[in-house]
Amino acid sequence: MPLEQLSFSPKPGKIPAGVTAMIAEAGQRCDAFFDAGLDRRYPRYLPSNPEKVYAAIATLKDSGLLRGNVFCEWGSGFGIATCMASLIGFEAFGIEIEDGLVALSTQLAQDLNIPVEILCTSYLPEGYEECEGIGGKDLLPPRATTSGGATIDTTPVYDGLDPDDVDLFFVYPWPGQEEFMMDLFDEVASEDAILLIYHADASTTTYRRSFDG
Repeated sequence: MPLEQLSFSPKPGKIPAGVTAMIAEAGQRCDAFFDAGLDRRYPRYLPSNPEKVYAAIATLKDSGLLRGNVFCEWGSGFGIATCMASLIGFEAFGIEIEDGLVALSTQLAQDLNIPVEILCTSYLPEGYEECEGIGGKDLLPPRATTSGGATIDTTPVYDGLDPDDVDLFFVYPWPGQEEFMMDLFDEVASEDAILLIYHADASTTTYRRSFDG
């Protein structure tokens, strides 16, 4: 199925008090994280601008573009985007492979009574792999048959979440991994799901997985 880039511009607006309080608390914890040098343990963790992310998620929620309210953040880190999504009415999931970050994000949500589920797993479902390609990472889907010709069920699944049920995926990819995340979205998302990508310059791009033919 092809990906359709949507003409979508986040609209800045008043941020609800509960979201503002969560951002402030998360910011203090994030500062303590870096002050303690924990970023050396998790060097791939890079926080986004929460106000920009909130504007994008909230605008999408009010746009009528989403078919439902299940949200999933790939590489959720501190879980800030996941918590924001929950606070504005999404059923929110975060996927984070680093157990230390899972503990920090889960504690943040629990302390603020925000209902989210943070899954300690890879955003690559079982059987999917990544490899070095020209200009970046390439996605390798699982083989549909064994060497003997037996059929294998390659339906993508996370332990605790069916990606087929997700209406909005969000990711802040490492530089150069945008195409990889788009390929992953095309592989695991269902028809009319939407992918929101946040970029290092605080801009966003939005794609919909459209039905081909």
